[in-house]
Amino acid sequence: MDAGLGGSRCSFVEGTHLSQFRMVAGSQPAVLLDAKSWWEAATTRYLCTSYSFSDLYGREIEGTAIFATRLHLEATVDGHAWPQKFWITDLWRKSPIRRKWQMIERHLSQPIQDPQVGPAVRSLQLWR
Repeated sequence: MDAGLGGSRCSFVEGTHLSQFRMVAGSQPAVLLDAKSWWEAATTRYLCTSYSFSDLYGREIEGTAIFATRLHLEATVDGHAWPQKFWITDLWRKSPIRRKWQMIERHLSQPIQDPQVGPAVRSLQLWR
């Protein structure tokens, strides 16, 4: 996976079909960025210097797979630092003919920063 180091686009979006790509920023108000605008920005104005994954989760259910991970992204927008932390969730399915895995959906969301949330949810687990 090309991390886009050296001031190019990050490839963590390359698995998506560009014609289907939509970026919805959860700002107030929400903002939509279409595929053509994203691709132009990702090759000129939105430059990735590094990214890393942690807290990986995966599960296959009847020919469909869910992959989720924490994504730490170092990037700039028009030369201004824009470090971000996301929770990324991908939905994959096997193609009907060649049976190869294809990503069909990707969602990014902001992880909860409150350190009390993890222990609170863990306390609800019945299997502990």
